[in-house]
Amino acid sequence: MIGHVVMIARGGRSWGLCLVFLCLLSVATFPATLATGAEPKRVLLLHSFGRDFLPWSEYARSIKANLEQRSPWPLDIHEHTLLNARFTAPGPEGPFVEYLHSLYQGRPPDIVMSVGGPAAGFIQRHRRELFPKAPMVLTTVEERLIDRAVLTDNDTVVPVRNDFIVAFRNVLQVLPDTRSIALVIGASRLEKFWLEEVKKDVRPLEGRVSFIWYGDLSFEDILKQASRLPEHTVLFWGLMSVDAAGVVHDGNVALHRLHAVANAPIFCFEEAFFGRDIVGGPMHSIPELAQKTVDAALRILGGEKPANVKVEPIEYAVPKYDWRELQRWGIEESNLPQGSEILFREPGIWERYRWQLALIAAVILIQASLISGLLHERRRRRTAEVESRQRLSELAHVNRYAAVGELTTSIAHELNQPLGAILTNAESAELMLKGASPDLQELREILADIRRDDQRASEVIRRLRSVLKRTPFEVRSIDLNETVREVMGFVADVAAGRDVALSFHAPPANVLCVKGDPIQLQQVVLNLILNALDAISEAKSGKREVRVMTGRAGHFAEIRISDTGVGIAVDDLKSIFEPFFTTKPLGMGMGLTIVRSIVEAHGGTISAENQTYGGALFTIRLPIVH
Repeated sequence: MIGHVVMIARGGRSWGLCLVFLCLLSVATFPATLATGAEPKRVLLLHSFGRDFLPWSEYARSIKANLEQRSPWPLDIHEHTLLNARFTAPGPEGPFVEYLHSLYQGRPPDIVMSVGGPAAGFIQRHRRELFPKAPMVLTTVEERLIDRAVLTDNDTVVPVRNDFIVAFRNVLQVLPDTRSIALVIGASRLEKFWLEEVKKDVRPLEGRVSFIWYGDLSFEDILKQASRLPEHTVLFWGLMSVDAAGVVHDGNVALHRLHAVANAPIFCFEEAFFGRDIVGGPMHSIPELAQKTVDAALRILGGEKPANVKVEPIEYAVPKYDWRELQRWGIEESNLPQGSEILFREPGIWERYRWQLALIAAVILIQASLISGLLHERRRRRTAEVESRQRLSELAHVNRYAAVGELTTSIAHELNQPLGAILTNAESAELMLKGASPDLQELREILADIRRDDQRASEVIRRLRSVLKRTPFEVRSIDLNETVREVMGFVADVAAGRDVALSFHAPPANVLCVKGDPIQLQQVVLNLILNALDAISEAKSGKREVRVMTGRAGHFAEIRISDTGVGIAVDDLKSIFEPFFTTKPLGMGMGLTIVRSIVEAHGGTISAENQTYGGALFTIRLPIVH
């Protein structure tokens, strides 16, 4: 039994030590538990015009976000709006005071923050009734709206300063040709106060520019006026909560409507409207005011006395301008104050499509290189074609000399006939003149015969010269029938001397107009006819005939030259137009090659085949000119 008691005693001592340790641990961790479980700081945010009424809504939103981000304590933010500041004849404030009093009677806020001048005035008037001991921060309020005589040790002011003379001088610097400035402002009690303040501040500028005051107009009338402003006029956007007709307006919507119809640029010193419809200029910085407001609030919530938290009036920040509005109104960037910021600048085409343009440039460069190479090759090809055509012309000229050599007998015969007739007629005329009474009529006939024979000889010489003269390749419209007839005149006697019947058949009243060089085409026909005569000469017996026919086949003019010779060997048909191929013992094998080159240079074709009744047939096709 005793043993058991001792053990219990020892066990009780051990449990006691454990309890002491747990108590010490609880005490050590109590402050941390208290801190993490601390009640949130209650913040009352009082708006002047509304939670979504520019520009104060932007200030309030920035203050709230900054405060929530930086506060080391949990926050319980309450927001209320003093709506009667938006009316020309506001009602009594008593009901709203009673509402707030009943709402916060048991648990007053840890700090009261007013946004805007009307809210600051309301707090100052009803401080004793509502929150006599709560610290207050009066922010986003122009310093002229603060009654410093009634400020207490629990009040801190974060004021701004509206320097109208600076704002208007900025307008004159940006647009030096400005002659008048139209101020758009509402007709509420606060707006009338600011209208008078502006008039006092801008007196030094009255000799430089005239002012138009829109405070006594309805907003609809303001829109009409703004749509037909004279040249060199500028609009300045003030405060538009309620117009002279008593219509309440949202600042953002009203400014947007004004911007849509105005024929002049719009300036403003409130950053909340920047990036929408105004040019810009020196403006109050929303982030700067929010930061200074939250700095003051955190110091007060941390235990610092509000009267010791001093904030200097916030001036305009560095001027900012909307690049889109500068472009719209043709405002030169050189006119802007030094150090100004230009925002919303649209990127240039190179910045916007850098990779696409680089790719396009690379493609263009590659294409340019390819085109340059192709043009170079085209130049080389054309040069080669010109040289080839020149060589062809020279070779054709040599070939014509060879062909004319075979016509020597025919040409001599054609010349001898008219020359012999001329000689005979001349001798007859001399004998007649020796007589006593020569017959003048007969002499006239003799002279006419001499002239006719002379012209015939001249024509033979002309034809010979036209065939033999060396001329460049000349393309012109010619009658193919006439060209072939001239060749027939050359070879008629040669054919007769070889006892070959040479005939030419052309469609009656059918002009075959082609484009080509007449001399070279004559050479083609001449070579083919001479080859046909040679082929017939190889035949021992049978019909000896060469037929030349012209006609039309679709869009082509045809020359068909056939003979009754031995024809062309079947194995030779594929090679007959190849260079240096010949079946003649003394031939060079260039005649038909030159013929094909000339025909192809004229855009035509030539083919050879054997006729079923014997002999060869050569067909030339040339495009017809319509």
